[in-house]
Amino acid sequence: MDGKFAGTRSLLPEAPTGERKIEHVRLCLDEEVGSVGITSGLEKYHFRHNALPETDFDAISLETSFLGIAVRTPLLISSMTGGSKATGAINERLAVVAEERGWALGVGSVRAAVEREELADTFHVRKYAPTIPVIANLGAVQLNYGFGAEECRRAVDITGADMLVLHLNGLQEVFQPEGNTDFSGLLSRIEQVCQQLHVPVGVKEVGWGIDGETALRLLRAGVDFIDVAGAGGTSWSQVEKFRSKDVIRRAAAEAFAGWGIPTAECVAEVRKASRQVGLIGSGGLKNGVDASKVLALGADLAGYGRSLLGPAVESEESLHAALAQVEFELRTTMFGIGAGNIAALRETTRLVRNML
Repeated sequence: MDGKFAGTRSLLPEAPTGERKIEHVRLCLDEEVGSVGITSGLEKYHFRHNALPETDFDAISLETSFLGIAVRTPLLISSMTGGSKATGAINERLAVVAEERGWALGVGSVRAAVEREELADTFHVRKYAPTIPVIANLGAVQLNYGFGAEECRRAVDITGADMLVLHLNGLQEVFQPEGNTDFSGLLSRIEQVCQQLHVPVGVKEVGWGIDGETALRLLRAGVDFIDVAGAGGTSWSQVEKFRSKDVIRRAAAEAFAGWGIPTAECVAEVRKASRQVGLIGSGGLKNGVDASKVLALGADLAGYGRSLLGPAVESEESLHAALAQVEFELRTTMFGIGAGNIAALRETTRLVRNML
């Protein structure tokens, strides 16, 4: 990797065959894996400045709650990685800093640890993050490949999580060399997990977005929260392109570099579909102003993924600085529109869609 994170290779040794989690981290840092020709849609919105905010900047509060759990910020470190010694070290760092700063924490897919007990300790994040919301993560498609409620409980227990999210990554599985592509009848299996698990269950995309119609189907199945993970950030077809030795799939991946539903559109549609569902807005967020926009559009939390991966690999100090900058930008945006707390930000009328 070049530039700012050039000194971090010691944390990412060469991956043995099958250790695709390390490969994913390396590719996200080394290669151009962002969406092409499509954005998050957040740039289509702006806040009307309030010259007289009648607010004390130092008194602005970021405190809120998610599914009944109090958090010091409405911010989430999105599911990224785990499943090897190297990526386990990243998880530990993410957990430590998230706890110290009051961010919610999503972990990467726990499938490897469910299948291989020796990898479980790479997901033991609760001991580093005793108070913040922790979200365990499994691929929803695994419910068609032998996983059920028991494996989901195991994922929650391994991470000490407060809730579970099942990720939808259909296009990634198509382009992944070892992908699982049978998504048939998956909604009913998700419904069974929702009925049988003792913690809230959510569903997330991985970068192509969840629209309002799909959200309604998921809500009727009993899902407690949705992370839209819209387009505009990482494209996992691009990531898998660099792993694939299949000439056709590598070439075809280019056709899907601009696939997906913009994050802003997803957040607005899902919130319109339900006022009660827990809603996470993620996908291509670059700064705290973007967080302000997804919160004003209806999200309960704003999620960041690949933009935090480099700092997380570099050092605890770099990660602290990255999170602190997002928080400062969020507070400054709130000051600029006269919103003293997150409730006021969500109710603002100062977020407007650009005319052009």
